[in-house]
Amino acid sequence: MLSYRHAFHAGNHADVLKHHLLVALLDYMNQKDKAYWYLDTHAGAGCYQLDTGYAARNAEFAGGIARLWTRTDLPEALSHYVDLIRSFNPDGKLTFYPGSPLIANAAMREEDKLRLFELHPTDFPILAENLEPVGRRALIQKGDGFAGLKSLLPPPPRRAVTLIDPPYEEKQDYERVAVAMEDALKRFATGVYAIWIPMLQRPEPDRLIERLKALPAKNWLRATLNVHRPRDDGFGMHGSTMMVINPPWRLYETLEATLPALASLLALDKGAGFVLEQSPAE
Repeated sequence: MLSYRHAFHAGNHADVLKHHLLVALLDYMNQKDKAYWYLDTHAGAGCYQLDTGYAARNAEFAGGIARLWTRTDLPEALSHYVDLIRSFNPDGKLTFYPGSPLIANAAMREEDKLRLFELHPTDFPILAENLEPVGRRALIQKGDGFAGLKSLLPPPPRRAVTLIDPPYEEKQDYERVAVAMEDALKRFATGVYAIWIPMLQRPEPDRLIERLKALPAKNWLRATLNVHRPRDDGFGMHGSTMMVINPPWRLYETLEATLPALASLLALDKGAGFVLEQSPAE
């Protein structure tokens, strides 16, 4: 199925969690001189206009990035993420929200490279156009990111951050994520992997989280942000989770400061909250 369009959800609470964490990961990667790759299995269109088109229909960004836009009291790591989004809106008005490829490119260094996959026939040419200024640092392929990931691991520099965030519009995506991670760790055991999971009133998200915890990796970290209590009718996403395999050792400390702030600022009712946990110490 190719009906999913991320433009409807650009800048919402799930994007805030995902992209704030992605910026933090890349900041940690930048602390070492050696170059690295950023791999994105479901890259989307790259950038989204919020005041017109799909994004304006439900205006989900109003409950996400818009709530942080004018804040001056954010924790440092969260402020850094918001400043990066502001760089795409130089007039100070929240009009554009960059997707993960453009966010990653803005956070990375000149010597680092991007490897991006997008299957949607409409989003792919938009992504290619948005990344054209990046030049040869970015390789963009029209295809299935799960399959494409196999061809890139291990990356030549032996350092990489991989983002896996399928739409989960088909239940098979949960299984595909788990299988992809099992294969990825066999090919590149030391890579950093960030997996986004929607929190829904069905068993698949929790099962995937537990399956990822059980992978033969050195460490894992879970960051869940819920913005409201589950609806009585069982419909919709009440939050999302980022699972990080092989997280930088100080990421947990960073999220201890930012997750409480996000849970407070993005809360829609008293059901809002967060979960932060990591693998037990050996």
